Amino acid sequence: MFTSERELDDRLATPSAALVADAGALDGDLVVLGAGGKMGPSLVRLARRALDAAGRGSARVYAVSRWSDGRAARALAEEGVDVVAHDLSAGDDLDGLPGAANVVFMVGAKFGTSAAPYQAWAVNAALPAAVARRYRDSSVAVFSTGNVYPLVDVVSGGSAEDDRPEPVGEYAMSCLGRERVFEHAAATYGTRVSILRLNYAVDLRYGVLADLAVTVAAGEPVDVTTGHVNVVWQGYANEVALRSLRHARAPESFTINLTGPETASVRRTASRLAAAMGTEASFAGSESGTALLSDASACHGLFGYPDVPLDTLVSWQADWLSRGLPLSGKPTKFAVRDGRF
Repeated sequence: MFTSERELDDRLATPSAALVADAGALDGDLVVLGAGGKMGPSLVRLARRALDAAGRGSARVYAVSRWSDGRAARALAEEGVDVVAHDLSAGDDLDGLPGAANVVFMVGAKFGTSAAPYQAWAVNAALPAAVARRYRDSSVAVFSTGNVYPLVDVVSGGSAEDDRPEPVGEYAMSCLGRERVFEHAAATYGTRVSILRLNYAVDLRYGVLADLAVTVAAGEPVDVTTGHVNVVWQGYANEVALRSLRHARAPESFTINLTGPETASVRRTASRLAAAMGTEASFAGSESGTALLSDASACHGLFGYPDVPLDTLVSWQADWLSRGLPLSGKPTKFAVRDGRF
């Protein structure tokens, strides 16, 4: 359990022995593009600590973002991170960004793009083309999404990496565009690329479990039409992203699903959260036979199982909300079925 955001941030930034070993085997510096987003600060802090633990304190970690939250930027700078202010969404002057042998690309546009779909394409597909040119000689780990897959039968075990993408909606289509652009870089420039199709990281301040816990605590019914979901501890997701740099390749990029091993029932998870918070959950609708689900067994086979299981995440989430600790106020909208965000 956690009693403060500092404790949570420290837990998210504690590298495993496997990550330290992989960080020690990397050459050169690291640039994280989009480091000011929901996952960015914890990934940057984790990378800095892993490199230090590996005896690579001289390797620089550059955190690139607009940094609208100055406190986050200052906190990273205090931990030895090189903070770089740059509006990546403008898509120009990328030559001014620091060079590095290793890059993590975290920039994306999702919410609000149904009203302005061109924004999704500009950020999710056009910007990656410029980034791929700028970092053509680097190894690049690219965050993508399980939304590139269609809704699948809830008893299927989820979409696997060799299943055909069938994105629903322009957000998902533009994310597949992002993948294709980096695949093009791998095939034409020889850029070493790893693509991470992530389904719903849990940080306690946000995520599917936070969404469900807030709904339950407010006494509102939980819509179970999208009745099943994948989630994964954010610390594990960040570790896999960093470790995937050693698996980045060309001319065919490395692509892997990144999520937890469970197909979690929304109804059961909400009930468990309610019990842990000393209340009861109510529900609306009935479970559909399909959901957005991914099979991450290849990821678990390569990088190990997530170090924080679903049961623990549920307990942590209920305790976090019960203590009145901060939430981001950024819902996942995991229940959206038509691809409009």
